[in-house]
Amino acid sequence: MRHRLWAVAGGAAALALLTATGAHAEGEGDIRVTKTVVNKGGNVIIGTAKTIRYPIAVTVKDDSGVKKITDLATFNRSNGYGFITWDGDSSCVRKSATTSVCTGTMTVDPGWIADSDDIDSNRVAGVWRVDATVKANDGDYWISDDIAEYKVKRAAQLTTDASPEPVAKGAQLTVKGKLSRANWEDLKYHGYPGQTVRLQFRAAGAAHYGTVKSVKTDNLGRLSTKVTATAAGSWRWYFPGTTTTSLKVSAGDAVALR
Repeated sequence: MRHRLWAVAGGAAALALLTATGAHAEGEGDIRVTKTVVNKGGNVIIGTAKTIRYPIAVTVKDDSGVKKITDLATFNRSNGYGFITWDGDSSCVRKSATTSVCTGTMTVDPGWIADSDDIDSNRVAGVWRVDATVKANDGDYWISDDIAEYKVKRAAQLTTDASPEPVAKGAQLTVKGKLSRANWEDLKYHGYPGQTVRLQFRAAGAAHYGTVKSVKTDNLGRLSTKVTATAAGSWRWYFPGTTTTSLKVSAGDAVALR
């Protein structure tokens, strides 16, 4: 049976945290969270097989010094669902007599995802938030809701195939490809339709790719366009990503002139 997987300890606590509107904090004493960094500032990209682990680093301040994180939770900002868990441990690095950076490790196995909610799990991709409870050496504690925002995205795949190879200078070259993304329900990659993808070219010996044109994927995620071959070099597709799907650059396909 499908069910919600709350990344928070305790059912009542989970309900209170997940139904809160806007930022909220309460506790006892002078302890405070001053900064939170998720995954070193990067997006969290989840595919169909690989277990993903990433850090959430919370900067905490208290006059007596910081002891630890006692709760750490993360879930989708819009719908309140979450399938990423905290292992319950945190390590704190002392920066001064009053301030420490405490880090907890979050984990998700894609095999968990489909059983973690009662909706299409792909809807849980997007903008996520972080809640935490922190504790000081003197017993002060602080429950901090909505201390960070970041994106959890579905992994993308992108291919390139340019033909004919080699091609006569001035002749037409057909560049094809396919954009697909992870489906967390069946743990397979499916074509991503209606997306704008950039065709890029790097001349032989050049250091960088440049965009030649933009092409939209068809209803199966396929790409196809024709260009005039003016120089030998490599062709690739570049997908900038969306709020729910990762950026992806295909491998280059080198084409020689004859």
